[in-house]
Amino acid sequence: MSTAAHERLFGYEHAFDHPVTAAVTAGLVALLVITPAVFWLLTRTGRVDAPLRAELLRRYYSWLVLCPLLLVPILLGAAWTIAGVGLLSLFCYREYARATGLSRERAIGLVVVTGIVAVTLAALDHWYRLFVALTPLTVSLLAAVAVLADRPKGYIQRVALGALGFLLFGTALGHLGYLANDPNYRPVMILVILAVEMNDVFAFAVGKAVGRHPLAPNTSPKKTVEGAVGGAALTTLLVVGVGLFIFPAEARDRFGVTAAQELRYLTTLGVIIGVVGLLGDLTLSSLKRDLGLKDFGTLIPGHGGLLDRFDSLILVAPAVFHFVNYVVGVGPREPSNVFTGG
Repeated sequence: MSTAAHERLFGYEHAFDHPVTAAVTAGLVALLVITPAVFWLLTRTGRVDAPLRAELLRRYYSWLVLCPLLLVPILLGAAWTIAGVGLLSLFCYREYARATGLSRERAIGLVVVTGIVAVTLAALDHWYRLFVALTPLTVSLLAAVAVLADRPKGYIQRVALGALGFLLFGTALGHLGYLANDPNYRPVMILVILAVEMNDVFAFAVGKAVGRHPLAPNTSPKKTVEGAVGGAALTTLLVVGVGLFIFPAEARDRFGVTAAQELRYLTTLGVIIGVVGLLGDLTLSSLKRDLGLKDFGTLIPGHGGLLDRFDSLILVAPAVFHFVNYVVGVGPREPSNVFTGG
């Protein structure tokens, strides 16, 4: 393993080398510190009643746990980041399997879990060809293994549920982990996660303020067209504003990218996150409505389960990965097959 690869995978000493990483981390810490004071002030002025304050505090306590869980692995190194995404994928699949009844199908569940672990290891090894090959191989194996039960009745449903679970939580979320193979992964991943979370906040705020036309009333009754458009627009501004600091002027000169091209790329990235994030939210909402569920779980007070909190990220991860990989590449100069040799 080269020194550069070792520092990327385990080099926590470089956690704050990039100013965006340092600024966002400091901003989140400051926000978590002052939030209780804001809640107290809103309660004293009568803008927030006791039940709403209790609900806001539940969500705040959840974010006290979620922020370190999201941020600490990214700061510690790429290996911890990829492992963290792998664990998130497994826990999301667990909620999905319980909700759909797929947890009763032991053989299919074993194939999906093995596939998720294999995707995580391929990302950790920076073995892109295996990473890409695992999707068709795992889906094919699911179809084959399901035959062994000799239960033709419900075969299509079992295989389809298993394949959808792997595609969403193995393949799609796996792309988020693979982003860590880029030496500049910390600010990029922080920007993606921040933009996805803020996209929900922006859409909610704009929808509350000026929303009039329902977007998908049977799937998500509270979402409006105005909220979706406003959320995507504000998310794009956020991505452009932060992205200009992630891709400094000297890097533009080195890669021959003009300022106008960079602005176009960042605007496209912002639109992708805004639109695809909304579609990810609606996709998981459709699953819940089809199953007759309000939430996928109760793990996170005030948020439901992990799938309820990270639904938008599932479809955003592959969309962002392939856009970034197309424009500048994801770790193109980093050694591949870090552990297996190449």
